[in-house]
Amino acid sequence: MGDDSEWMKLPIDQKCEHKLWKARLNGYEEALKLFQKIDDEKSPEWSKYLGLIKKFVTDSNAVAQLKGLEAALAYVENAHVAGKTTGEVASGVVNKVFNQPKARAKELGLDICLMYIEIEKGEAIQEELLKGLDNKNPKIIVACIETLRKALSEFGSKIISLKPIIKVLPKLFESREKAVRDEAKLLAVEIYRWIRDALKPPLQNINSVQLKELEEEWFKVSSAAPKQTRFLRSQQELKAKFEQQQGLGGDADGGGDDEEEAVPQVDAYELLEAVEILSKLPKDFYEKIEAKKWQERKEALEAVELLVKNPKLESGDYADLVKVLKKVVGKDTNVMLVALAAKCLAGLATGLRKKFGQYAGHVVPTILEKFKEKKPQVVQALQEAIDAIFLTTTLQNISEDILAVMDNKNPTIKQQTSLFIARSFRHCTPSTLPKSLLKPFCAALLKHINDSAPEVRDAGFEALGTALKVAGEKAVNPFLADVDKLKLDRIKECAEKVELVYGKKTGAAEKKEGKPIAGKTTALPGPGGDKETKDAATKPGPLKKASAVKAGAPPKKGKPATVAGTGGAGAKGKKGPETKEVFESELSIEVCEEKAAAVLPASCIQQLDSGNWKERLACMEEFQKAVELMERSEMPCQALVRMLAKKPGWKETNFQVMQMKLHVVALIAQKGNFSKTSAQVVLDGLVDKVGDVKCGSNAKEAMTAIAEACQLPWTAEQVVAMAFSQKNPKNQSETLNWLSNAIKEFGFSGLNVKAFISNVKTALAATNPAVRTSAITLLGVMYLYVGPSLRMFFEDEKPALLSQIDAEFEKMQGQTAPAPTRGISRHSVGGGDDGEEEEQEEVGNDVVDLLPRTDISDKITAELVSKIGDKNWKIRKEGLDEVTSIINEAKFIEPNIGELPAALKGRLNDSNKILVQQTLSILQQLATAMGPNIKQYVKNLGIPVITVLGDSKNNVRAAALATVNAWAEQTGMKEWLEGEDLSEELKKENPFLRQELLGWLAEKLPALRSVPSDLLLCVPHLYSCLEDRNGDVRKKAQDALPFFMMHLGFEKMAKATGKLKPTSKDQVLAMLEKAKANMPAKPAPPAKASSRVVGGAAPAKFQPASAFADDLGSNTMESKPDPKKAKAGGLSSKTKGVQGKKVLSKPNLKEDDDKSGPIFIIVPNGKEQRMKEEKALKVLKWNFTTPRDEYIEQLKTQMSTCVAKWLQDEMFHADFQHHNKALAVMIEHLESEKDGVISCLDLILKWLTLRFFDTNTSVLMKTLEYLKLLFNLLSQEEYHLTENEAASFIPYLILKVGEPKDVIRKDVRAILNRMCLIYPASKMFPFIMEGTKSKNSKQRAECLEELGCLVESYGMNVCQPTPGKALKEMATHIGDRDNAVRNAALNTIVTVYNVHGDQVFKLIGNLSEKDMSMLEERIKRSAKRPSAAPVRQAEEKPQRTQNISTNASMMRKGQAEDMSSKLNQNRNMGSHSETTHTVPREFQLDLDEIENDNGTVRCEMPALVQHKLDDIFEPVLIPEPKIRAVSPHFDDMHSNTASTINFVISQVASGDINTSIQALTQLFQIESLAREASTGVLKDLMHGLITLMLDSRVEDLEEGEQVIRSVNLLVVKVLEKSDQTNILSALLVLLQDSLLATASSPKFSELVMKCLWRMVRLLPETINSINLDRILLDIHIFMKVFPKEKLKQCKSEFPIRTLKTLLHTLCKLKGPKILDHLTMIDNKNESELEAHLCRVMKHSMDQTGKADKDTEKGASRIEEKASKAKVNDILAEIFKKIGSKENTKEGLAELYEYKKKYSDADIEPFLKNSSQFFQSYVERGLRLIETEREGKGRIATSTGISPQMEGTCVPVSTHTVSSSIGNTNGEEVGPSVYLERLKILRQRCGLDNAKQEDRPPLTSLLSKPTLPTVASSTDMLHSKLSQLRESREQYQHLDLDSNQTHSSGIGTTLASPSSAAANIDDLKKRLERIKSSRK
Repeated sequence: MGDDSEWMKLPIDQKCEHKLWKARLNGYEEALKLFQKIDDEKSPEWSKYLGLIKKFVTDSNAVAQLKGLEAALAYVENAHVAGKTTGEVASGVVNKVFNQPKARAKELGLDICLMYIEIEKGEAIQEELLKGLDNKNPKIIVACIETLRKALSEFGSKIISLKPIIKVLPKLFESREKAVRDEAKLLAVEIYRWIRDALKPPLQNINSVQLKELEEEWFKVSSAAPKQTRFLRSQQELKAKFEQQQGLGGDADGGGDDEEEAVPQVDAYELLEAVEILSKLPKDFYEKIEAKKWQERKEALEAVELLVKNPKLESGDYADLVKVLKKVVGKDTNVMLVALAAKCLAGLATGLRKKFGQYAGHVVPTILEKFKEKKPQVVQALQEAIDAIFLTTTLQNISEDILAVMDNKNPTIKQQTSLFIARSFRHCTPSTLPKSLLKPFCAALLKHINDSAPEVRDAGFEALGTALKVAGEKAVNPFLADVDKLKLDRIKECAEKVELVYGKKTGAAEKKEGKPIAGKTTALPGPGGDKETKDAATKPGPLKKASAVKAGAPPKKGKPATVAGTGGAGAKGKKGPETKEVFESELSIEVCEEKAAAVLPASCIQQLDSGNWKERLACMEEFQKAVELMERSEMPCQALVRMLAKKPGWKETNFQVMQMKLHVVALIAQKGNFSKTSAQVVLDGLVDKVGDVKCGSNAKEAMTAIAEACQLPWTAEQVVAMAFSQKNPKNQSETLNWLSNAIKEFGFSGLNVKAFISNVKTALAATNPAVRTSAITLLGVMYLYVGPSLRMFFEDEKPALLSQIDAEFEKMQGQTAPAPTRGISRHSVGGGDDGEEEEQEEVGNDVVDLLPRTDISDKITAELVSKIGDKNWKIRKEGLDEVTSIINEAKFIEPNIGELPAALKGRLNDSNKILVQQTLSILQQLATAMGPNIKQYVKNLGIPVITVLGDSKNNVRAAALATVNAWAEQTGMKEWLEGEDLSEELKKENPFLRQELLGWLAEKLPALRSVPSDLLLCVPHLYSCLEDRNGDVRKKAQDALPFFMMHLGFEKMAKATGKLKPTSKDQVLAMLEKAKANMPAKPAPPAKASSRVVGGAAPAKFQPASAFADDLGSNTMESKPDPKKAKAGGLSSKTKGVQGKKVLSKPNLKEDDDKSGPIFIIVPNGKEQRMKEEKALKVLKWNFTTPRDEYIEQLKTQMSTCVAKWLQDEMFHADFQHHNKALAVMIEHLESEKDGVISCLDLILKWLTLRFFDTNTSVLMKTLEYLKLLFNLLSQEEYHLTENEAASFIPYLILKVGEPKDVIRKDVRAILNRMCLIYPASKMFPFIMEGTKSKNSKQRAECLEELGCLVESYGMNVCQPTPGKALKEMATHIGDRDNAVRNAALNTIVTVYNVHGDQVFKLIGNLSEKDMSMLEERIKRSAKRPSAAPVRQAEEKPQRTQNISTNASMMRKGQAEDMSSKLNQNRNMGSHSETTHTVPREFQLDLDEIENDNGTVRCEMPALVQHKLDDIFEPVLIPEPKIRAVSPHFDDMHSNTASTINFVISQVASGDINTSIQALTQLFQIESLAREASTGVLKDLMHGLITLMLDSRVEDLEEGEQVIRSVNLLVVKVLEKSDQTNILSALLVLLQDSLLATASSPKFSELVMKCLWRMVRLLPETINSINLDRILLDIHIFMKVFPKEKLKQCKSEFPIRTLKTLLHTLCKLKGPKILDHLTMIDNKNESELEAHLCRVMKHSMDQTGKADKDTEKGASRIEEKASKAKVNDILAEIFKKIGSKENTKEGLAELYEYKKKYSDADIEPFLKNSSQFFQSYVERGLRLIETEREGKGRIATSTGISPQMEGTCVPVSTHTVSSSIGNTNGEEVGPSVYLERLKILRQRCGLDNAKQEDRPPLTSLLSKPTLPTVASSTDMLHSKLSQLRESREQYQHLDLDSNQTHSSGIGTTLASPSSAAANIDDLKKRLERIKSSRK
């Protein structure tokens, strides 16, 4: 025994390993004691034995082994590390213990196995036991089976996976050993206890005797559900509960829920082996099935039938087989074969289950159509087939097909479809049958229950009954609103009979086919609105597995149940009564009177139609009181409203009575049970009154009340239809306004958009602008709910309209629809959040349903499909191109696309990558075109696209990803995650595929609220990705891990690691722990809408604490441009922990050296995306008092994708010097990286605002320096700040305006000035106004000063919201306690005063006395001359204008530039003493005005001349008017007529055609104004108007016809109102030009002639006011150019006839005197005019001789007979020559001649008004000539001066001035000359500026010089405008400037030389006027 003592001393663990068995035995005993003693399960002692336990159980000595087993059992039970030993110990037990003869050893072995299962190692144990079943030793097999059975009976089928066991059972039954067979039988019985009949199919093929025995045993098994009796460590709570119940002696009911969930978990289908049948099809199957003989076809089908009898089929490509079978069902004439094919389809569907889903869509329509067969066996086969197919897909997917068949004429089809719907509904749950599905089905079924065929009606009732049972009354009742009582009862009766396949979750538990279904279920009225039910439904289980259902979710249901309960009861009696009373039948008027008499006072009823309105009013008051006091139940609504509608009804004339009446209607609707029948009585009247000024609001109130009673959708549809069936535009626009409002109040659910769209289109085409505006507003509101797809309805509208609609949508973007405030009671029943979600979803779907979809299946021909599959890639490409064009053409398509899916699928693995990309783009298109219906193609087209993600080419992968995203957007993620397809893809070991797919899942999963359980299938592959060789794959897998965990939970994920190798497993578990820390919360339900956006998690609004969600939002967006970079910089380090930091620091090393690249990376659409996110509140809005960390962090994240890494590090460094460095770099790169800067501008500005909060001055200075450069660059680039950029920057810049340091303040002001070049001053104004509210007095003062500058530079229009409000706000600061602020406020208001005059006091309103006196004092003191302002305007505006014009349409830009450049030329030529201005202000777009003025552009003409006057009037200081922008606040400011006229004229130049036409019409309505238009102007105007009428483009305008009509009216106005001489003359010249011009259209000439005809018709009235001499001169010129011969050659005879008619009429009216009017024609022989007139006279007069005599006399004495009226023309000509330098002598000579010839001619008037100097000069000249000619002449003495002369002398001398001034360039002229000229100017108050050949119109000739001169100023402006317009096309050198005339002689023919003079006169007069008014 010497040895003994040695080993006795050894420690226990060494004893256990000793070679002596006794030593080991002793070691085991001590170890056992030790194991039982150690309390701490984590004690280090345990680890010592880790490697020994296997030896404990496999000891070779039987005695020691027994002890070892006991010790091992204690170890496994107590040690925390025991799990690590599972594999080796279990295999030891199986191989070395189960074969022991001792029963005790086996028993211990079994206990050890069960103990391992208890410590969560069930899978490993099961694996070892199943391996043991393959052992040769039957003892081991028996022991393994026994262990499995024991484990199953104790732990239950939830923990012990039955599938693998059932697979080996048949083999065990075949064993030669009886012991094995017997044990197998016991195991089978145990399994049967847990899964019942699911076990039968797999054992169908065992020995029949055994099967019989088994069935007998099974029969004996008690029907009570088995319970788990032993629990895992993680199930200790359950265990306690179980024990407690056992103690109470009750059954485990409470825990029941959980077990029950486990009960039917195994589906027989799952236990079967899949059979591959495609390869087993007969070789000639496809030929035979097409054979002519039916027998052959039958053989082929029978072969298939045999194969599909296999209960589970291997998945594969069954498309061809399905296609063939479908063809047989649809086309085969032999009904037997139809039935056979249907059986085959049923077999396929049953065998493939979900995998058949992709073919369902093709087959369902065919089967439904085939129900027209009457033969029972065919019908039965078809029913079985369609039922089997239904289980493979969802009702949603095939709903389109079913609904399409519902309207079929064949009653059998209708009946069978309804029955099929009823059967399908039974498989649904409330959540798989949402409102959006119920709605169309109920609508279709309601038609069926009214069908003439009884079988169709019955089927309809059954289907509706089933729907009622499944979805609950609350969900279905709204759709049954119009069903009468009898039918409703019938539906309810059917509902009671229905047995649902799944224990109804809402209602009593039902059992069907003997399957035990949830014992206890919560009774919920209405759709079980809680989340569990919903989730259960979204999981694919229940839908497709008839026998396997999770019934009754865990008992979390308490709360929702109560919510729904109370909701149901307390629905405010609104919904309830409505469903009852909605069927109210129409009552006769007698019944109504009776009912009303019962509740209303008698006097009230009598006075209803009294003739006296006061009585009617009194009656209404009584009526109202009565209604207010009535109870809801006793109020006879219909009777009351019919009484109100009784005479006078809605034709009531007194508005007070009417208002009352409408109010009463509203009361009745609110207080009573108001039915649609009652509504119909009143709605018509309400709509009629809605546009009424006085009653409109009451009518709207009543409509709203009715909408609440009868639901908005119905009311809205009625109201809109009524409004548009009548003509009143006011009613239409107000109805639309009401609807816009109502939608906001009621929400959008249930509205039939389609019905409104057509009415909205009508409204958009309305001529009344108010109707159009209302329609556009309504669209804006609808856009909030419907989203961008709304625009699709209006794509074919005219561009102008579309741009208005787009602008409205733009306004709405980013706004969220307001929560409904009315009509909610009916939604709130839904049980918590889900109701809302359902609503949301329904709206979305609705809109998609509305789009008019095209069926393109007929275009997908066999030929096209074969093209796509052709061997030649070019032909394949052609095919794909065709498909693209088909889809493009159709825009929106039906889901039925024939054979296209299969064809496209083939192209996804095309060898030619270009075709693959093209196919992907087609699929992307397809998704958009088909919308959500694309769901049905996810499996057979979507999944193959995922395969393409594994392509080696980057661009192909990117295209595939884009396609998948486009699909997922339409389908949601459920379809993708269901089934095994995704996990199969992930299984492929392709690194590209794995990283793309995981990246995609990581993006999509966070947004989902629930996922199908099939996601679990991906987990093993996710784990293998975590250990992939490729680093990117590993990274993506790690990124995706938290999101998988978020949905599956840590436990399931950890459990799934069981199958990994031990080393992998530890690694993966560590990662899981890490991911658990980062696991995001599931998105909260309210965030539903926003979480759908590609932004991942719910918006920050709901999860302020979760930084993760924030980052995710910004990050997913940024990861798009470059999938590889995905989340490198994305998730903040908070969320990624250590790992994140590592990732960030890696690139740093590389990039540090490389700073050469661009610093700003342009991300396409990055900025837009950021704006969208900010609008959708996915990221924080940039709005703070001091920047918090989350803002900085967010900005950093956003910058990570678009700013170079190294620069970003500098920008966000803690040290300010690094900031300076960053700014220096940014300044350096500013010019070279313009586009980059602009694409990141929002981020740059945000970063700069952070710098404003830095205390370091150097950084601030540098920041301001950069800003100045930046804004300069932006204004050069004509960039326009977006609202977003402005709002997140300007307020912070304004803070700095109050900085104590002067230099900084100065810089900030400079920057603010520059801002106005890239952001409208009117929008800057409110920001600066906000700054005046600061506590910092310096800031207040500076802001006020800045406001003053803005007003001074840009006029009053910058004042927002209105000048009044703005000035009141400024005026409050006059009383500020700080002196600087007071001064600034006063100065600003004085500035406004200088611009605006006394109007200011009116705008400011009441000020305290003290303030007012300060202000008045200051205004008096400021004798400031405002002439500086316009100059500044001129400097600042141009850049703004150009910038704006880039945004405006190109056409307008062209115009503006064109004009400004011309103006510039002229100005530079003419002005000599003033600095030339860069670009004039005239004709420029002024954004502020445009904004305030609905698009009319105003031109301020007078400013053109404005500056020139300073030179001319140097010696005379006349206060100068400040010319300002015409403001929309027009009436506040315009007191005098001149400015009104200017305003009208400025509108003529408007870019908007309507404004322009209106303004012209206004001008031509005032006769005195109209007559001022000269011939030239009228010619231009008529030319313009006629051209416009003929312009074909006008017709394309939306209001084309309207425009042409307006122009037509305007032309008539012009013809009638203008000076008749001028207009006739203008028309003649125009006709002559148009006939001469070859390019001119004959239509043009024709219209001119029509105008002439009209003039001829007017001649009898107007002949006396016409200057015939001038008209005849024009005719003479015309006939000179067009002699008769030439006119006769014209294509048309109209010109010659027009001329003849005109002359004939003149002769007829004037008689022989007409020949006296030829005085102005120099050489009458040049034309045939005189001869023609003589001829006409001859014809028309009898006394021919006399006429001849007259003619002779006339001919010989023309000179002598020149009438005095004409003298002045000749004199004017002569004086013109005297006035010009070169021709002075010639002029004087002519004057001398003239005086000699007409001795009585009077030239005194011409001299009287001229200066002394000029008079003496003329007299001297004449004397000289006289002496030269040695004749003595007399200077004419002054005889009477005719008014004509007085009038006409003016142009001459004025012209003298202008031309001589124009010519002073050459010679020096003394100041006296200028003084002379000034005198002349002051004497001449200018009249007409007629052209040289034009004679002044009579009106001006007869007028006295003192006449108000408004007219001529407007004329001048008017003619100037038309000249300008014309100048663009014709004269480059037209003279526009007052100082600039070409040297006379030139220019005289083209431009009126006197017009320039008149301009000066005009201005002169205005100055005089202003002067006098100021006095």
